[in-house]
Amino acid sequence: MPTPNQGYRHGEQVSSAAAGRTVLDHLAQRFPLASRAEWQDRIDRGQVCLADRPAQAGELLRAGQQLSWDRPPWVEPEVPLATAILYEDADLLAVAKPSGLPTLPAGGEFLEHTLLALVRRRVPEASPMHRLGRGTSGLVLFARTAEARQPLQAAFSDRRTRKVYRALCSGLPGLDDFAITAPIGEVPYAPLGLLHAAAPGGRPSESRVTVLERRAGETLLDVEIRTGRPHQIRIHLAWVGHPLVGDPLYGPGGMPLPGTTAVPGDPGYRLHAHRLELPHPCTGAWLVLECQPPPVLRLGC
Repeated sequence: MPTPNQGYRHGEQVSSAAAGRTVLDHLAQRFPLASRAEWQDRIDRGQVCLADRPAQAGELLRAGQQLSWDRPPWVEPEVPLATAILYEDADLLAVAKPSGLPTLPAGGEFLEHTLLALVRRRVPEASPMHRLGRGTSGLVLFARTAEARQPLQAAFSDRRTRKVYRALCSGLPGLDDFAITAPIGEVPYAPLGLLHAAAPGGRPSESRVTVLERRAGETLLDVEIRTGRPHQIRIHLAWVGHPLVGDPLYGPGGMPLPGTTAVPGDPGYRLHAHRLELPHPCTGAWLVLECQPPPVLRLGC
């Protein structure tokens, strides 16, 4: 019998945009995974508080107030929970994430079945410096101290890191080395409202692709991303006509496949964060961290 998690207390400060709404209207609009009736029931049960006292459904919100509620324990979806330590010192922790395990809590489904929760059982102060999509496996770097966090954030922001992914795409690219620079922005997508995809007015994006091995109708690649847009590798390879093998969402042109209702977290695609290079936040020494790809993404397999 699956064991429920411990539940979660959510808190937020009421924004100026939310001021004037009723408590019920705000919660039902902002968190639609629960129905309006469910929110009414939670309020009636005293599970929603405003300024540290039980809230009323029709009470009007004011900017700056603290709104909080308790979500009762729930059974999270089953995911792979096996991880491995790739590198550790007093300031850093690099961990191998399996495909299917969310990096952070998301979607109202995942709380304890996340890489963050697993890592914090061992290192409670750990903070992730980047994230991988749920279906992407590979290396995730955590800062262990506040002193390390700021220079690490600066290194990622200033592009003083080198990130190389291993991917398996459909088809056989004609070139052995090439760049993809399709801009990435949000486009309308019915299941979510908006979705990141190839968009002419989007943000500049750059991926460098190196062919490692051509197989029967598939190609093994190394992809270095020079920018860090959401789902960049999936979108870029789809844009040039070589979507990732097994991708349920992105098709040729870097847009959603016709008729799909998939969301970015749905697994199936073949992508792995293989190598991360960066200056150590405290010593300045250049670090090269690696996570071995799964068998299907290795040479000769």
